[in-house]
Amino acid sequence: MSGHNKFSKIKHLKAKNDAQKSAHFGKLVRLITVEAKKAGGNLKSPGLSAAIDKARKENMPNDTIDRAVKKAMTDNSASMETIVYESYGPGGVAILVEALTDNRNKAAQEIKHILSLSGYELASPGSASWAFKKTHEGWDATSTTPLEDADIELLTKLVEELEANEEVQNVYTNAE
Repeated sequence: MSGHNKFSKIKHLKAKNDAQKSAHFGKLVRLITVEAKKAGGNLKSPGLSAAIDKARKENMPNDTIDRAVKKAMTDNSASMETIVYESYGPGGVAILVEALTDNRNKAAQEIKHILSLSGYELASPGSASWAFKKTHEGWDATSTTPLEDADIELLTKLVEELEANEEVQNVYTNAE
């Protein structure tokens, strides 16, 4: 009967929650680093302050935020860039995937692989973005596509798999 006590249950649950939190914080640190490089370390720049506010809403510690800004100012490695990938998903839903990466080819291959596991593929640039409008907060759908329950489940699973990738920042769909 070993391993069936309350402590081991809590330990496994905490390990799972900590792994999810770490992955989410990693994405936020990457975003802060990019914005800090763009702003030259100016904490009052709109992009950097928005990234820091987003991190604070997720309860990221201040010392982690400060380290990310300092790292951006001292790090001379390859610059990160935001890339938008387009695809169509279950029921013909348009999907936009925003990735933040320092290696375009690696990010594209990882996203292609995730899509291919579900039976979808990347679309050419502009083929899905027509259904969205760029705003300061991200992408808003200008037209929506109704889905059946089975398609909603498939889309939810696909979006979760895409968001699990460390380079993917946001996934937008035009599903109703």
